Amino acid sequence: MLLAEIAQTSREIAATTARSRKVAALARLFRATGPDEAPVVITYLAGRLPQRRTGIGWRALSRRPAPTAAPRLTVLDVHRALDRIAALSGRGSGTARGELLEELLGTATEEEQDFLVRLIGGELRQGALDALAVEGLAAAVEADPGEVRRAVMLGGSPGAVAEALLARGPEALADFRLEVGRPVQPMLAQSAKSLGEALDRLGPCAVEEKLDGIRVQVHRDGQRVRVWTRTLDEITGRLPEVVRAARELTADRAVLDGEVIALDADGRPRPFQETSARVGSRLDVAGAQATAPLSPVFFDLLAVDGRDLLDLPVHRRHAELARVAPAPRRVRRLVVEDPADTASRHAAEEFAAEVLARGHEGVLVKALDAPYGAGRRGASWLKVKPVHTLDLVVLAAEWGHGRRAGKLSNLHLGARGPDGGFVMLGKTFKGMTDAMLAWQTGRLRELAVDEEPWGVRVRPELVVEVAFDGVQRSTRYPAGVTLRFARVLRYREDKTPAEADPVDSVLALRG
Repeated sequence: MLLAEIAQTSREIAATTARSRKVAALARLFRATGPDEAPVVITYLAGRLPQRRTGIGWRALSRRPAPTAAPRLTVLDVHRALDRIAALSGRGSGTARGELLEELLGTATEEEQDFLVRLIGGELRQGALDALAVEGLAAAVEADPGEVRRAVMLGGSPGAVAEALLARGPEALADFRLEVGRPVQPMLAQSAKSLGEALDRLGPCAVEEKLDGIRVQVHRDGQRVRVWTRTLDEITGRLPEVVRAARELTADRAVLDGEVIALDADGRPRPFQETSARVGSRLDVAGAQATAPLSPVFFDLLAVDGRDLLDLPVHRRHAELARVAPAPRRVRRLVVEDPADTASRHAAEEFAAEVLARGHEGVLVKALDAPYGAGRRGASWLKVKPVHTLDLVVLAAEWGHGRRAGKLSNLHLGARGPDGGFVMLGKTFKGMTDAMLAWQTGRLRELAVDEEPWGVRVRPELVVEVAFDGVQRSTRYPAGVTLRFARVLRYREDKTPAEADPVDSVLALRG
């Protein structure tokens, strides 16, 4: 298949708001896709790369060679080229990546170049997300969309399901079932503004502590244990504590969902970076385990001793979990049978307050009758976290790329320092509407004191209200901290820079 066919379908999908037309376009493309091409095609359509990271930055992507007149670049040509680029490392790798990228773009038409630049740069937003791709795949092979969706959930990869379906048709769906040793896509939660809202929406529910750790999926088959991340990367060798915990179970075969987290001597969470660094480290696991031990905590059981529990309600899955896992390995929780009852509601609020007092990030509220919707962000799980906001000053802004090309997008944010200046805390490009982007581009250019190829430095006059999930240590910024998941709420033209929040207020949030 030519890359041009994907680029054309992407453009067609972006040009229509009708879901039926998007699905029809995807179905046509899949009918022309070979089974060996399917994993790459479906991943590209979801706006991702199989390689995940290529090491290519926007500076390299901005240098485009002259395009070819006629398409000849195949999907697998592109895949192999990006494999070579992603494999480069060490001295001189940046130059080598740039040369290989130029060679790839030089064999593409103008439309293909545009598609590739947006795909590699993470700016491909044509609306063909995983759900639409699954529907298009089902239509292409005349299979039930619900069955295809479930196969993708249990198969862990849309690409694997697409390859099997295009090779053998709907009968291939029987291959995809819950198996110990094959990870499934985890169930995700939606957000609620408050615990009260979550209780009202769900009815009878369980309120669980939400740990600020790393999500893990653990499979035990006898003495063999394997561990995967939320993105289905296997990390078994890095987490001997999790392997030991899985072997403590009274069940011989099981699939568990949970978190790993670094705790201090008092059982309070250590900074998130310590957990993240430990999970991400492949070196000296024994030494890291001694200096930064991790605690595995399980909150769900998906299968046990040959039984698939996915379709059982939350309360029955937890009963099975309590049967096979000791209490220290289970998440703390409170069952609220009647959220309308004042005493029950008060107990839930007290539980949530205790969770925050122990240093965790909030609570997860789960409907007691909910099955496990693998791979879905279901409305039966609701996360409730306190949202912090700060009024900060814009110090600089970077030019956007892709859809945001020509707009000042990534804001450099600063808090008031003790000397009357401003201390940079980090950057964000999230939360901005198109109207906000257009307005801030004009306003920041008026305030610019210096222009660089990357963007502008501005007079510190513009105050912006920013929401964020927490504060973490960072050696990149002068205060030694940065904001986690910062996003813009609104500009505060009613405030002067002198009214921005001081850096001491930010440092106090470290806990």
